[in-house]
Amino acid sequence: MEIIFNRRSVRKYQDRPVEADKVDRLMRAAMQAPSATNQQPWEFIVIDDRETLVKLADFSPYAKMLPGAALGVIVLEKQNMRAPLFTEQDLGAATQNLLLQAAFEGLGTVWMGVGRGSEREAFLTEMFSLPESVKPFAVIAVGYPEDENANKFVDRYDETRVHYNKY
Repeated sequence: MEIIFNRRSVRKYQDRPVEADKVDRLMRAAMQAPSATNQQPWEFIVIDDRETLVKLADFSPYAKMLPGAALGVIVLEKQNMRAPLFTEQDLGAATQNLLLQAAFEGLGTVWMGVGRGSEREAFLTEMFSLPESVKPFAVIAVGYPEDENANKFVDRYDETRVHYNKY
């Protein structure tokens, strides 16, 4: 899967909407992620309204690219799941699936974490009037990269970090 090696964080986007069928494939890819006991602890908010993206950029000092993105996706964690110790791993897998599908579709993305009990969580909960049954896990900016070479290979392999049979 070459796309794993070529996906990069992209922070500058073309002024171009993402087609509905591509958004659908992003959501489908996210929901194909494995989850503990098949609990599927995710829900998503897809934001394509420019005014909302501008306001959303205030959730974090690292979210300033959101007003220029075609979409924002908020990954939500459903509460009171069967295997609550594993929901963050499940959501990480769903988020990564979405990022990889986006790169496959020719889109660029940035994954921005929220953090449990943080000001970011409080901001998103208030902004979107989230019920107690969900907590924000991540925000993803999505759009067509301004730079056509944005998703290019960078070798991050470090053999000193691989251990066999013992540390």
